[in-house]
Amino acid sequence: MTQTEEKPKVIRGDDLQAITPHLVCAGAADAIEFYKKAFGAVEKMRLAGRDGKLMHGAIKIGNASVMLVDESPDWGSFAPTSLNGSPVTIHLYVADVDAFIDRAVKAGATLRMAPADMFWGDRYGIIEDPFGHKWSIATHQRDMTADEIELAMKSFMPSAGGCDS
Repeated sequence: MTQTEEKPKVIRGDDLQAITPHLVCAGAADAIEFYKKAFGAVEKMRLAGRDGKLMHGAIKIGNASVMLVDESPDWGSFAPTSLNGSPVTIHLYVADVDAFIDRAVKAGATLRMAPADMFWGDRYGIIEDPFGHKWSIATHQRDMTADEIELAMKSFMPSAGGCDS
């Protein structure tokens, strides 16, 4: 580093990754309890406002931090349940996708796609939590090159030839 170069600034400590989901929930305190039961989450913090609604919450799922807040229409902050769903899916790698999804469904999640072996090398399934957030859950089974994945995709989905087909 030269004398004119600035030293990189630390944006945040080790408690948050570069991209951290911040989930808006109708009932964020209940969501924390659900994630603890269904995902084995560890609660890191909870800050309730005067009205009892959660202004900020933080949990850890595996090695990932997730922040939560109660919806607040006055601030333009709406939960998926108020918007008729969310276009966002949160992806989570776990040691055993089948056991994880089974536990989540027993805790109240809705199964959207049963776990199955996928062409890209993961065993993968999708659930929706009771607060409207979709989660794709996977266990990595094998490493594959981009070429191997593309070839496997064409076998798995013959009509998925790309833009030129």
